[in-house]
Amino acid sequence: IQGVRSTGAAVRLITDGDVAGVIHCADPDNTGVDMYLGIGGAPEGVLAAVALRCIGGQMQCRLILDTEEKRERAHKMGIHDPKMIYGIEDMARGDCLFAATGVTTGSLLSGVKFTRKDVIETETVVMRSVTGTVRYIKAEHRQFEKFHLD
Repeated sequence: IQGVRSTGAAVRLITDGDVAGVIHCADPDNTGVDMYLGIGGAPEGVLAAVALRCIGGQMQCRLILDTEEKRERAHKMGIHDPKMIYGIEDMARGDCLFAATGVTTGSLLSGVKFTRKDVIETETVVMRSVTGTVRYIKAEHRQFEKFHLD
């Protein structure tokens, strides 16, 4: 971190929201984020790769297999080169669709809001790789005493 800061670059440390942090890199003019470095989990890496495939971006990842248990698990999953560097196409191929709904408010989406007695508001982002479409959906969900499906 000190080395990066010594170049004049700003560093923003985050404790969660790995996928949002990566997504912000694809829009540096509006977010101020140019690069993301982290050691998040493999599922988050795949989600981030899918999102970047939808909006344009590149990423590289490598598994951190720092325990015998992780090495054994990876081997059982067919991973024979633990030092392999994965590109975005290795993690997300073909037509990709990414969707996320905010649970708590973060840098990408608003969290769930209980606005009135019977209304819950949510915000969702949906992205598609083939078209590059990004949709933000603000929804109101009404709570009813009973649901009747006729």
